[in-house]
Amino acid sequence: MELSNKTAREIYEEVRSNPARNKFGFGAKAALINVDVQKAYTRTDLFSTAYENDPNQIPYINEVAALFRQRGWPVIWTYCVYVDSGEDCGVWGTRTDTPDSLQNIKYGSERAELDDRLERATGDLVIDKKMPSVFHDTRIGSLLTFHRVDTVVLTGGSTSGCVRASAVDSLSHGYRTVVIEECVADKHESPHFANLTDMALKYADVESVGTVKAWLRKDQ
Repeated sequence: MELSNKTAREIYEEVRSNPARNKFGFGAKAALINVDVQKAYTRTDLFSTAYENDPNQIPYINEVAALFRQRGWPVIWTYCVYVDSGEDCGVWGTRTDTPDSLQNIKYGSERAELDDRLERATGDLVIDKKMPSVFHDTRIGSLLTFHRVDTVVLTGGSTSGCVRASAVDSLSHGYRTVVIEECVADKHESPHFANLTDMALKYADVESVGTVKAWLRKDQ
């Protein structure tokens, strides 16, 4: 088999621009889940674990969240955080034990805090999680059932980690799933675009922030 010498970004651009690509489409009502938009992953000036693909990621997330609130649709923020011992990190936290490793995101620490640039509002839901998927051992599933949504819109990071895991679980739970391209980020360009490609082909619709905002404004 001959391997392609194209970059992950070039492959993604081909997939995104293919007019014949099938999509799940938007449903009747959506929930916005902002995955781990916390300082450990957003403050590139403070932490080596942080990453950025689009410098407008957080302003775009704020714009989308505001449109969700205008429609009366749920806005959810998640963050990874663990007890002082790190025991609730499970196997996921056993691979490394350095000051900036996963199990050392402690309750009350700056790394656990949601980014100060986020424009949150009363009524938004904030949920802590331990594992990659936002659905794993959280109350998100019951919240989505209560709000009678059929579509999940994802932002945050990382594209190849918690966003991808959440997209796969969202599809598995029967939700139309949308990942906003400019609103997700990863440590490196290659896993970012490779996973956008994989999600677009299998698990979710990867849409531009403009497309999502236009849908949210429709029929208002």
